[in-house]
Amino acid sequence: MPRAGILIDTPYERMTEEQVRQIHQASMEILNDPGLICFNREAAEIFHSSGAEVTSVSLSDHPCWLVKIPERLVLDALDSAPKTVKLGARNPDNSLIMNGEEPRVHFISGSETNIWLDVDFAAYVKKSDPSTEIRVPEFHPRRGTVADLCQSAHVCEHLETLDGYIRTVNIQDKDITEANKDVNKFFASLNNTTKHVMSGLTSLKQLDNVVNMAKLIVGGEEELKENPIISFITCLVKSPLQFVDDTTDTLIAICRRGLPIVVSSSPQAGSTAPIKEAGIMAQINAEVLAGITLSQLVNAGTPVIYGSVPVRARMDTLSDSYGAVETSQYNIDCVQMARFYKLPNYSTAGVCDTKTPGTQSSIERLFSDILVTLSGPQYLHCAYGLLDCNSVFCLLQAVLDDAHFKMIKFFLGPPRINETDIAETLKQIREVVTTPQKLYIGYIRRVMRSGELSAPYPFEGDGETDDVFALAYERMKELLAKPVEHIDQATTSKIFQEIPGLLPRLNVYQEGREQ
Repeated sequence: MPRAGILIDTPYERMTEEQVRQIHQASMEILNDPGLICFNREAAEIFHSSGAEVTSVSLSDHPCWLVKIPERLVLDALDSAPKTVKLGARNPDNSLIMNGEEPRVHFISGSETNIWLDVDFAAYVKKSDPSTEIRVPEFHPRRGTVADLCQSAHVCEHLETLDGYIRTVNIQDKDITEANKDVNKFFASLNNTTKHVMSGLTSLKQLDNVVNMAKLIVGGEEELKENPIISFITCLVKSPLQFVDDTTDTLIAICRRGLPIVVSSSPQAGSTAPIKEAGIMAQINAEVLAGITLSQLVNAGTPVIYGSVPVRARMDTLSDSYGAVETSQYNIDCVQMARFYKLPNYSTAGVCDTKTPGTQSSIERLFSDILVTLSGPQYLHCAYGLLDCNSVFCLLQAVLDDAHFKMIKFFLGPPRINETDIAETLKQIREVVTTPQKLYIGYIRRVMRSGELSAPYPFEGDGETDDVFALAYERMKELLAKPVEHIDQATTSKIFQEIPGLLPRLNVYQEGREQ
């Protein structure tokens, strides 16, 4: 059975049906006029042969084309795109079935950051009372490594609320190059979690090696189609309205293999997109639809996910502001647009602007986590461990996020109200009001282990001190101490024989070494 996710019975929606249609129509007009600038020759040729108006332009030294996409091509693509997408997993019970019409939310990690945030605890003595000592977390940023990626996947394997894994850290070891980065980040992820693994590609030249690795793990080409344990993110559109050359090449190559792909766009309201909600929504929807249209022109039936990572610019620095209220509004609007097209949606929440865990981080993260979850995206990413506008990953923060999502999942559970409970309640009330104490304590025991009561906050202190970080750190160490189900030894040996570029130290069976 696939992972259940959370079914949102009545999704929160910001836009009316008429406003959704207005955004759709505005996007259709944008795709036709002004159209998109395409820096990829093959994509321009595909559009032209399919009936789009394509003309050569001279905006730079790099050849490019103006592509005007008629509404007919977009609607045909939306018809051919599957409405249900399966993301497989090494453990089939961790697979994800995402129906674009069903607001069933799956929580996913993400995304690739350059900075890994270590934490340790220093002891400080209170000046006015030397007998009082407190432990204070100290955070230390550094470049991420392959070992960090293994640790991240290891912990995420054991986070109860996390349904799938997007690699969380950019591996930057001295022996990692553009030629071997992709095979190592995919293997490090796949070998340390049995959940679905999604990532972008650094080099298109490595696509065959990554796909062959997945085939070896699941047993062959047909098995990979049935159980796609990997999928890919492609941000082929650079806002505003430009097809990037290399990423477009990647999308075309993945679509030809029929593997699941996310077409994602990340405009910034105020700089690379209009600041008003109607403007950024019309543009991002046009950009995503353009990528979806290309995917279906390349290979009709390619499993494609409507991806959205819109943000608002800070007004003081013009950098991203993931913690801004508008960022959540844009994401919720995108969920509605994806549902309008009946496509699964890859959405964004749980992100913040602060560089370290703390009060601001918790407020910004929970605000978007709750609201975007309520809107019902099928694939909710960026929810675990990310800080500083998605540029920093902290394992401690991921453990905290897991605890917060347990609270959200409990809150979103169905109401436990039925005729049997009503009848029992009436009996309890009539019995209790006749007693001197008038208390319901005697009825508690039967529900204590039933799952009907929410658990206490797992990182609760002693009532006088705030030990959240220290307790979460202990939990993090517990999760790292738990074993994970690595790829079996025979398959691992075959992978290392057939896939070039893998770092020998990632082979957990070499000399009995464990990661």
